[in-house]
Amino acid sequence: MRTQSPDTSPEAERVMIELLRQASPSRKFQMIENNQRLVRAAAMTGLRERHPDEPDGQLKRRLADLLLGRELASKAYGPLEAQPEDVE
Repeated sequence: MRTQSPDTSPEAERVMIELLRQASPSRKFQMIENNQRLVRAAAMTGLRERHPDEPDGQLKRRLADLLLGRELASKAYGPLEAQPEDVE
């Protein structure tokens, strides 16, 4: 049997799926929230590395572009302030 991930054994995947099936809806939602926080934190870390001199507000606006797409983020939060490296 092939697993979803090449580095996971079939037995480990079976146990994981069974544990997910047994988890309550609130526990599943909590797991999703935790993963979402980790993804946002990782994205902010990457943005800070690429734009070290920008203030947090500008970085959060860039995060909105990543999460929502530029068009929706611009409608929701206004245009992203153009930075010299953003000019194409």
